[in-house]
Amino acid sequence: MSVTNEINFSRGDKLVVASHNPGKIREIQALLDPFGLHVLSTGEMGAPEPEETGDTFEANARLKARASAEFTGLPALADDSGFCVAALKGAPGVYSARWAGPDKNFDEAMCRLNEEMGSAKDRTAWFVCCLSVAWPSGKVLTFRGEVWGDAVWPPRGNRGFGYDPMFQPTGHSITFAEMEPQKKHGISHRAQAFRLFVDACLRR
Repeated sequence: MSVTNEINFSRGDKLVVASHNPGKIREIQALLDPFGLHVLSTGEMGAPEPEETGDTFEANARLKARASAEFTGLPALADDSGFCVAALKGAPGVYSARWAGPDKNFDEAMCRLNEEMGSAKDRTAWFVCCLSVAWPSGKVLTFRGEVWGDAVWPPRGNRGFGYDPMFQPTGHSITFAEMEPQKKHGISHRAQAFRLFVDACLRR
């Protein structure tokens, strides 16, 4: 992605992470730690969660980033991500969180996904992450990352969150939920999108 007229962050600058998901906030915080930013979350600032009305990851990420920047008056970083399965034509995709219901029960979501896959021979799956950073001025930049692998059953591991226990990335014999966090951060969809964000906004 080519970006002109970049807006760069410096150490000590405030950045709001537009999420109420503790697992997602921890991952983004870990990725931001080396850059010395003062990271806040919309949850701790009392910002409401906007309704995700977009039909793409990019649209939802931009929507959440803009809403948080407007509410807080600070630059905001939003993530929209999901789990996609070839046998289900890319579902659950942008509806990944909604499959978990209002209680965010991803055990049930994974069971539903496995049941709907049935005896499908193609277990190809991929995670997508779109990161959008929005400024109160209205400027928005968006970055996309993907990681491919297979949907496995039964789920394995107790690290990570969401669909991590049933995703085994290509070239690895363990799931995301079995990986040490640092290893996952090096190859994940979020890490790939984050590297693009770093190149555009954090490196001098």
